[in-house]
Amino acid sequence: MTARPIRVVVAEDHPLYLEAVAAAIRRVPGLELVGEATDGREALDKVREVEPDVVLLDFRLPELDGMQVLTAIVREELQTRVVFLSAHIDGPTVYAALGAGAFGYLSKDAGPEAVYDAIAVVAGGGTVLPAQLQDGIAAEIRLRSAQDRPLLTQREQEVLGLVADGCSAPSMATQLHVSQGTVKSHLQHLYQKLGVSDRAAAVAEAMRRGLLE
Repeated sequence: MTARPIRVVVAEDHPLYLEAVAAAIRRVPGLELVGEATDGREALDKVREVEPDVVLLDFRLPELDGMQVLTAIVREELQTRVVFLSAHIDGPTVYAALGAGAFGYLSKDAGPEAVYDAIAVVAGGGTVLPAQLQDGIAAEIRLRSAQDRPLLTQREQEVLGLVADGCSAPSMATQLHVSQGTVKSHLQHLYQKLGVSDRAAAVAEAMRRGLLE
């Protein structure tokens, strides 16, 4: 029994690039071009109408941009999977696209074979992210992970609470069961993270940031 061809819609606002991608898809056995669009609204209407397996979507389109089209596809629970074809391949942009529900992201510099392979992988439920984009995504993940981590460690938070209570360094050392040198080290780290140079400023800045009740 012959497998059903993968049905594809291409959305691109540059006519020559659109025609080049569309012509390439028409030549590939196993792929069926079922629609073309030159703006985001037309792309969304076409996806709703023909329900392709995959839509190749430019990130920047008139009327609705690529992210708005993707958001609508996900919100309406359409079965079409989105692969972005874009000149904009910075880490935050790709991260946002994948986080919003895209299954693939390709540079417009990608060759025809890379596009065909991406369509096949995504139609089968996989995700496509070329090697040249992986470093940018990894950097964005590390950045967001660092932003999500608490500003202060648990011990630094304890020291901050004791500072707010007016405790001296010897008293802190006794209560925390550490040396005074360790307390001073925690205080220095605390000051550095808060961007201050003394206890009073640390308490004021911590209250401003919501680190103290």
